[in-house]
Amino acid sequence: MMAQVKVSGKVTDAKTKKPVAFADVSFPISGNYTSTNSDGSFYLESAENDTILEINANNFEFQEIQLKDKVNFNLSISLVQLVTEDKTVELDGATITSRTTKFRNKKENPAYPIMREIWARKKFNGLKSVPQYEYEEYEKLQFDLNNIDSAMTQNRLFKDMEFIFESIDTSEITGKAFLPAFLNESVYKVYGKNNPSRRERKDLIANKSSGFDDNEIVGQTLKNLYKEFNIYENRLNFFNKNFVSPIARDGFSVYEYELTDTLSIEGKDYYRIKYYPKRDGEYTFKGDFYVSMKEYAIKEIAMQSTKNIDVNFVRDIFVAQNFEIVNDSVFYPIREYILLDMALLTKKDKAKGMFAHRTVSFKNFIFDNPHPDAFYNPRNYDPYTSGAFEKDDAYWAETRHERLSKNEGGIYEMLDSLQQVPRFNRIVKAVEIFGSGYWNVWNAIDIGDLYSTIGNNDIEGLRLRAGARTYFSQNDMWRLAGYMAYGFKDHQFKYGAEARFMFDKFNRFQIGGGTKRDVEQLGVQLTTSDGIMTRSFASSSIIGMGDNNKLSHINKTNLYTSIDPWKNVTIRLDGNYQTTRAADPEVFNISYINEKGLEEAHLIDTNLSLSIIARPGAKFSRYGIDRYEHSTLAPTIMLRYTRGFSGLFNSQFDYNKIQFLFAKPFLVGSFGRSDVVLEAGKTFEGMPLSLLSVIPGNESYGQVPGTFSQVDYYEFVTDSYATFILDHHFNGWIFNKIPLLKKLKLREVGFVRAAWGEISQESLDINRSEINYLAPSDQIYFEYGFGVENIGFGNFRPFRINFNWRGNYLDNPDARKFGVTIGMSTSF
Repeated sequence: MMAQVKVSGKVTDAKTKKPVAFADVSFPISGNYTSTNSDGSFYLESAENDTILEINANNFEFQEIQLKDKVNFNLSISLVQLVTEDKTVELDGATITSRTTKFRNKKENPAYPIMREIWARKKFNGLKSVPQYEYEEYEKLQFDLNNIDSAMTQNRLFKDMEFIFESIDTSEITGKAFLPAFLNESVYKVYGKNNPSRRERKDLIANKSSGFDDNEIVGQTLKNLYKEFNIYENRLNFFNKNFVSPIARDGFSVYEYELTDTLSIEGKDYYRIKYYPKRDGEYTFKGDFYVSMKEYAIKEIAMQSTKNIDVNFVRDIFVAQNFEIVNDSVFYPIREYILLDMALLTKKDKAKGMFAHRTVSFKNFIFDNPHPDAFYNPRNYDPYTSGAFEKDDAYWAETRHERLSKNEGGIYEMLDSLQQVPRFNRIVKAVEIFGSGYWNVWNAIDIGDLYSTIGNNDIEGLRLRAGARTYFSQNDMWRLAGYMAYGFKDHQFKYGAEARFMFDKFNRFQIGGGTKRDVEQLGVQLTTSDGIMTRSFASSSIIGMGDNNKLSHINKTNLYTSIDPWKNVTIRLDGNYQTTRAADPEVFNISYINEKGLEEAHLIDTNLSLSIIARPGAKFSRYGIDRYEHSTLAPTIMLRYTRGFSGLFNSQFDYNKIQFLFAKPFLVGSFGRSDVVLEAGKTFEGMPLSLLSVIPGNESYGQVPGTFSQVDYYEFVTDSYATFILDHHFNGWIFNKIPLLKKLKLREVGFVRAAWGEISQESLDINRSEINYLAPSDQIYFEYGFGVENIGFGNFRPFRINFNWRGNYLDNPDARKFGVTIGMSTSF
């Protein structure tokens, strides 16, 4: 039903004229309510014919306003401060107090004994306590353009698309006018068991999508915005930042709590507790929650982020959750609604932006229908062959857990019409090119990656590159790709090409192969591999700190096969044949003594590499050969064994190498996020330089993940190594306490990088390069520093500056004791 009454305005202190933050504003007839923001502003609407608006704030006189019209915007409401004595009311053992002063400590607050009872009864989702369960889940994702005004409707950009503005509506939470742009509905059947081990299977039963469903940027971004969270945890993850939960055990250090009322919901009695932050700009919420008097469990909770939260592109977060309370420790989720108010350029309240909605509801719980372990294999169900994407309107009308609003129902028809407008399709295409770096020029052929077109180094000089790939859809089961490049200093053409085929989208069994002939900087990675189509930043940076001439000319052929026998676990076998020589032997010598005792400058290597890669908890979209990974806190764990074969295709060395990688981001309470990378490896035989493990250096002014900013290329060479890199993002925990820096929205970063390694005498004996074969074995090499990130304007704050100090090995030739590097970050 459309809203009948709409009200917005600002509440101020009649005496001081200052805004009154977190005051209750309500309609007594419908029961709808909200609270003012830190600047005193509010918006409220009702589907009932409300004619009275009530305002109630602690330490102020209650006020009732008679509404003359159905639409009442920009009201100015002044409240008078109370001068009466304290008033105390008893509510079933809890005390509600109206005071003119703040409580001296949390134990005086009547909400404290209730919160203490909540903490004492450890709450958990009841689905984790039963032997097995089943339920139906309905999810609705919606994407809107907001702050639509008359100027926008008349903009020439929307020529031939004027009909879309007939769908403009107003948000019942923020009061902003919005235009629906995307709608996706899904119905899932979820099965789970808890004993002897936890297993879960989630079948997509039906899906209906509209709008930008072919636009990979919009669809992926929308689905990637939401994280799973439990309000009973102390910290809630939004955009990989820890917000303090209103139910947190340390909540009294950041929130003010008010016990305001008691009421009955479905025959049970509840306390209403209102909360709001003590300080503005922190990762906190305002809102209220209802606590059952018997079980001390949360029945309903509303959370809205406070003004000026330090999250790029995000102006507001609103969450509403409802639960079914089973007993004092068990609950079931019933419904969850999340609204994100986002803006691209600036977070000013009237700037054009986007709403991202997510509604999830649960019903039809079954607890007495056991299944064997084999049933929970997700590969037992394929939504793409089950008809999940072919349900008709009658099915959706019957199956939806809640009816679509009038405007929601019209999105499908409106956007189907919009996709017939050429101007609209051109706009979508431009956004796709900007986001993916590829430009579709002919049927299923893309040109790109456009961001790799230009580079520079001392050997090639100015380098230009052009590439192409096949692209029929997001879920292609095969892909061909290739590139050509030319260096204007060495006057040589380079090339690369690969083909990949996947035969099963469940276990992701695939094979592929490729070849390339190119000039690259070796020794800038330890465990990971660049592959055929990518190129290291070290040999393509535009500006470097020194001579970038220790490059190698490689001719590489790769064949591989891989399979995922378990979810998020990949087993991959690579066969590699590579020849390596110095790109310019006059300035960089990589010669060695071969098995005949002769000096050789051309290395031939044939090897097999077996890798096991685990990504527990990672989430992916699409099922094709190229998947899109959602941003999560999932770790990456890799174990790789490589075997070199002497004599195979004229290969010159037998060797065995084992490598390990662990990488994971950790949220550290309210102190930010730590990104940890640990690598270790060992080569068991003596090897020439091109096959040794070089501690990855960085001689550019750019920030390259996994490298050491103050280490030169080939400065430390090892055949046994271990490295540790820690970047801690404080997310403004320090800077937000300094007024000027808080206003600039800068964020601080601290980091430390360490490396240890050894090189065997056997490796030293066979190498003849002029480089200094030094391994950091006597003492661990380390460097440290701090950075400033979130640099930019408005919401566009992608830049980061690092100040790097070298901790030791200061006597090495040309050792760089201090350096400044510049990078980019895509975090919120």
